Amino acid sequence: HVQLVESGGGSVQAGGSLRLSCATTGVTYGSYCAAWFRQAPGKQRERVAGIDRDGKTTYAESVKGRFTTSQDNAKNTVNLQMNSLKPEDTAMYYCAATYGQHCRARSDFGYWGQGTQVTVS
Repeated sequence: HVQLVESGGGSVQAGGSLRLSCATTGVTYGSYCAAWFRQAPGKQRERVAGIDRDGKTTYAESVKGRFTTSQDNAKNTVNLQMNSLKPEDTAMYYCAATYGQHCRARSDFGYWGQGTQVTVS
């Protein structure tokens, strides 16, 4: 049974940092890819960062150079370090995972966390 639980969200001033964590259970390292999505009110859910099975990381242009995603296999977590935060980063952030072949579109992911709110003022 796959379960994803996000934590680390909160409120921060522009220019600040937050670190999100996604605790994973029921997944096997190296067999799945993971991603972070976000959804602001009235907007579509968008992918901001991801880790492929081979460890390759990818980022949306809007966060490139500011956000870093990583995997801690000892703790079974996927993390998202967010620096130089901007008000437009305000959104609910979701961790997602899939065993499928494709790991990019929202529809590729079958496992989702409940989300954690990030507010930048």
